[in-house]
Amino acid sequence: MVSESPRRHARELVLQALYAVDCGNGQPEESLSGLLATESLSEKNAAFARQLFATVWRRREWADEQIKRLSTNWDISRVASIDRAILRMAVVELTEMPDVPVNVVLNEAIELAKKFSTRESSRFVNGILDSFVAQLRSR
Repeated sequence: MVSESPRRHARELVLQALYAVDCGNGQPEESLSGLLATESLSEKNAAFARQLFATVWRRREWADEQIKRLSTNWDISRVASIDRAILRMAVVELTEMPDVPVNVVLNEAIELAKKFSTRESSRFVNGILDSFVAQLRSR
């Protein structure tokens, strides 16, 4: 069995922190810090997690607008909280962290959906992100 990459583990922690805050379980500043304190990530990957969390938190309303626009026939409030957090992370990472390859962001989001949500969710996440990437490339 292939072990999980440290960067994927960092993304999982960010997802868990975003989801917890979205569900009303904790403050943004404490949410990720608490998780990082219990994990053994390198400083580089912990810094990545902190940057991703802070950027997604700051840009969450913008990210929700992107998701709303692309999820035809779906009201954003009907999108599962975990799926919304995954999509927020991915659209923000695609636009704010250009050093991460597009295919990596897409693959990581789909894998997070498979692990933390449902098979249908992974297809939904893939469809939204494919549309978002196509839109970015057409600019």
